[in-house]
Amino acid sequence: MRLRVAQREPDGDGVVVLDLTDPAGAELPPWTPGAHVDLRLAEGLTRQYSLCGDPADRATWRIGVLREPGGRGGSAHVHDALPTGADVEVDGPRNHFPLVPAPGYIFVAGGIGITPILPMIAAAEAAGADWELHYGGRSRRSMAFLGALRGDARVTLHPQDEVGLIDLDRVLGVPRAGTLVYCCGPEPLLAAVERRCAGWPEGTLHLERFTPREVGRPVRDGAFEVELAVSGLTLSVPPDKSVLQVVEEAGVAPLSSCREGTCGTCETPVLSGTVDHRDSLLTAAERAANDTMFVCVSRAVSPKLILEL
Repeated sequence: MRLRVAQREPDGDGVVVLDLTDPAGAELPPWTPGAHVDLRLAEGLTRQYSLCGDPADRATWRIGVLREPGGRGGSAHVHDALPTGADVEVDGPRNHFPLVPAPGYIFVAGGIGITPILPMIAAAEAAGADWELHYGGRSRRSMAFLGALRGDARVTLHPQDEVGLIDLDRVLGVPRAGTLVYCCGPEPLLAAVERRCAGWPEGTLHLERFTPREVGRPVRDGAFEVELAVSGLTLSVPPDKSVLQVVEEAGVAPLSSCREGTCGTCETPVLSGTVDHRDSLLTAAERAANDTMFVCVSRAVSPKLILEL
């Protein structure tokens, strides 16, 4: 879709909030809390941003973008080259971070990781679920969307320059029956939350990563084969290329975007073989099911994979 920046405004140090609409006034596709869209910002520059507005508003998609001084150019492009009235190509929405129905939720957000959490809080409230939010940032000035959260006793702010880091031992130290944990933010926060939730029931913790997790060396050092069941091709994947690269070179073009295992665009059904899952999206149970993979990063444990491509 080609959408237009209908409005943009700063919200917190280094954060700009954009409202995207269809230039002709058409309704936008529906979405659910946790969804993201891909912005095609320039040739070869595509970035994913969480939708943080109201899913009931079919006229507007809202995103919040933090300028990353050490980033790869996506956030700088949004801040510097997408003024009000500018058009941008947008793909999606897609949701690999859905809100699962539950009696209660603990939401933990760090920095711009608040964006997917905002519509989740609204959905939890509408469903009558218990919820609490722990929102951390470098300082109050750096924490976006405080206006939407101020005054609610269920919201605890943790500006690091005032109170230090979120006390995860207190927040997550004791498992709570019927309560799910949703967390989005920088990798140190995600890793710390994962450690604190190790003793909670399986399926309790739901994470969204903006950057790839550390996965170490591939299980298989050498080449492996991929058979493309739909295309009728059998290809060899060498150690220095991804499955995605190899199938693209063979003339097969699955949808792809981030190429680092964080956006979910290239998800591909697995018909046979064992996958070395190297993405930052699938849960342990989903990896064990071995029926899907993200071909931009994941590889093979078995000598051959058969894919629905």
